[in-house]
Amino acid sequence: MWSFFTEPEFQTKLDWIKQFVKDECEPLDLLFPHNGDPYDTGNATARAILKPLQDEVKRQGLWACHLDPHLGGPGYGQLKLALMNEILGRSYWAPTVFGTAAPDTGNSEILAMFGTEEQKTRYLQPLLDGEIVSCFSMTEPHAGSDPREFTCKAWRDGDEWVIEGEKWFSSNARFASFLIVMAVTDPEASTYSRMSMFVVPADAPGVNILRNVGTLDEPLDTDHGTHGYIRYEKVRVPLDAMLGGPGEGFKVAQARLGGGRIHHAMRTVGQCARAIEMITERAVSRRTKGKLLSEHEFAQGMIADSVIELEQFRLMVLKTAWIIDTQPHGAARTHIAMCKVAMARVYHDIVQRAIQLHGSLGASNETPLARMWALVPSLALADGPTEVHKIQVAKATLRNAQATPGLFPTDHNVTRLKEARRRFADVLATEGVAR
Repeated sequence: MWSFFTEPEFQTKLDWIKQFVKDECEPLDLLFPHNGDPYDTGNATARAILKPLQDEVKRQGLWACHLDPHLGGPGYGQLKLALMNEILGRSYWAPTVFGTAAPDTGNSEILAMFGTEEQKTRYLQPLLDGEIVSCFSMTEPHAGSDPREFTCKAWRDGDEWVIEGEKWFSSNARFASFLIVMAVTDPEASTYSRMSMFVVPADAPGVNILRNVGTLDEPLDTDHGTHGYIRYEKVRVPLDAMLGGPGEGFKVAQARLGGGRIHHAMRTVGQCARAIEMITERAVSRRTKGKLLSEHEFAQGMIADSVIELEQFRLMVLKTAWIIDTQPHGAARTHIAMCKVAMARVYHDIVQRAIQLHGSLGASNETPLARMWALVPSLALADGPTEVHKIQVAKATLRNAQATPGLFPTDHNVTRLKEARRRFADVLATEGVAR
């Protein structure tokens, strides 16, 4: 049964998170604004501020809440995680403060499910403790995220796997202690059985970062980019570096992507809520043409559209999280895709309106809106392009569709009226209304 009820005990935790994020996490966004700062374990100043905050989160029992109890988390489930991530999304640093930063969350789940005991000791535990960060290295420069076009390959040579090829936009590669790499191990197999997944130490010989690619809000001539363009030049790893079995790379990837997409979606809800708060504050503070912005119908319409769109999107995300928690594995696949499609559109529209209502200030770098706007294009690309997810939704919907048996649609008024008259002919004749 679907319920909108939140237990009072958990609501108390949500209230604490909201205040903590505002007071402690949002200031970090200003002190350390570069996209890679939350992942830079070598920044001693930032870590000195971060560590006490993480310790406080742990004392509150809110650390790494995506994990089950046997891995040190409370095992909250996706619905509670969604409500938490709605708040964490307001701050770029908050996921790191709470031990839920991507791609570390998904990578920790992969290691927990498929890693050896040695790998769990070497990589998983430090990752869970927030001591190191990781990288998920899947997309390729010529193929994007289309696994049918991947060419980075791995082959067995004695007691080792050898990895060769290039990967693109591998987030946080420059800071990572290890990378989880998808490579083709059987090019003749079917599309989703060609690839396998490997855990690779970042310092392994042959792991060469060609450059660190920046996003829209980062200057080209700096080294602040966080997305690695990597060439794996015959990188050797032991046989047990494979995560899952041969040809199960796509399966392993899917094990981490579903929940991650929901977390992205709910963090986007938090960002949109923050933008709407800025819109409404601006509307009741700024005067133009002799009256407040809030008194202009254009502004009222923009506010109404934003609130309605966010409420619709939020409810869809929460329903999807609920399906994940309560239905068999895979039941939420179409809803996850729906969230992914809606996320980019809703975020774009709300942030654009916020910028418009702030005028030149909104177009400057003096409010959070600039960073939000720079994120707009990536939301339509991260975790698979919007178009791919639209196709998935359409195919799932069409799977239940049936072709009409005759010339006209099943819901054809003329045909149905004729059938209704036939069905109720006696009554219609008695009442004298038959035609």
